[in-house]
Amino acid sequence: MKIAIFTDTFTPQVNGVARTFQRFVEYLDQNEIQYRLFVPDTKDEDPFTKQIFRFASLPFFLYPECRLALPNVFHIKKELEQFQPDIIHIATPFNMGLTGLYYGKKLNIPIVGSYHTHFDHYLQYYDLQFLSKWLWKYMNWFHSSFQKTFVPSYETKHELIRRGFSDLEIWSRGVNCQIFHPNFSSSRLREEYRITAPYILSFVGRLAPEKDINVLIKIAQQLPSEIKENVHWLIAGDGPLYHELQEQNNENMTFTGYIKGQELAELYAASDLFIFPSKTETFGNVVLEALACGTPAIGARAGGVQEIIRHDHTGHLCEPGNVEDFISRIVELLQNPSKRKQMGYEGRKYALSRSWNAIFHDLLTHYEEVIELDKPQDFVANM
Repeated sequence: MKIAIFTDTFTPQVNGVARTFQRFVEYLDQNEIQYRLFVPDTKDEDPFTKQIFRFASLPFFLYPECRLALPNVFHIKKELEQFQPDIIHIATPFNMGLTGLYYGKKLNIPIVGSYHTHFDHYLQYYDLQFLSKWLWKYMNWFHSSFQKTFVPSYETKHELIRRGFSDLEIWSRGVNCQIFHPNFSSSRLREEYRITAPYILSFVGRLAPEKDINVLIKIAQQLPSEIKENVHWLIAGDGPLYHELQEQNNENMTFTGYIKGQELAELYAASDLFIFPSKTETFGNVVLEALACGTPAIGARAGGVQEIIRHDHTGHLCEPGNVEDFISRIVELLQNPSKRKQMGYEGRKYALSRSWNAIFHDLLTHYEEVIELDKPQDFVANM
């Protein structure tokens, strides 16, 4: 099987889509599966390697981590004709995705796609709700050419069915439990960030309005005084609100910036609770990572997160935006260490069942189905 992938976001950009496709190409490399990856450029990487082709790009105004590529269409056409992929996978609905869609049709290559981000949900945070109708029309048109569209959660699938999408399949997400595990001491991290409070609460994600950061700050500010004075918050991530939040000098709150790998796993493992109020997630990779590190999660009962957190078992689900609900759950678990420990154990157990290898194997099975279905059409066309 030979696979061509078109995406407007990829490593070293920091978001769930980029990280998922980075893991995917690592899986393809390990299994010696041929691929070509067409992505936006970055200052830190060579523009062209044997399998990855990068093109000049501009940041997307709603989501700067997602780039609007300026693809060299002639170079892409030449590469596709030489490589002769069996299938094209399109990850994003922007310039690079449109290029993949155009050449998939032109060269008669089967096309699948994936839906990762509820951009429609983001509009309300930027006073752009009036664009919603046109956005959904465009997304319906864009995905209508795909033989399958992969979504990360059942919530996302139901939302898209309601919006008129078809040929939807679940492509869930996994976690590397060798990197993300509970077996860290918190002493180094406590020393680095000068934490003396007995409890650590954490958040990991893009510091932007659509992650409901305002709700997170209200939770921190409105905790009961006897809890607040015994808590230190670690906020990991970057984004448009980073400097504004730092300048607010929120008490007992440290902004670490973007961290990854073992350092990120250490942060999860050192935390007593992981707090994630975002209600716009199609999945919620960071929640699964926290569970893998044995840390119970308290999240919004919305989006894909509600399919990761098992309420009262691996954490708690709260009414989206309800600060009091989040606070009551935080207080409950901080005051009940045995329940917190049991939730952490159950979270780790669940994460161990979320193997990336199995998830990518299932995706390749879907690819094979699409390729097989396309073969009779190719045969007739070539008669």
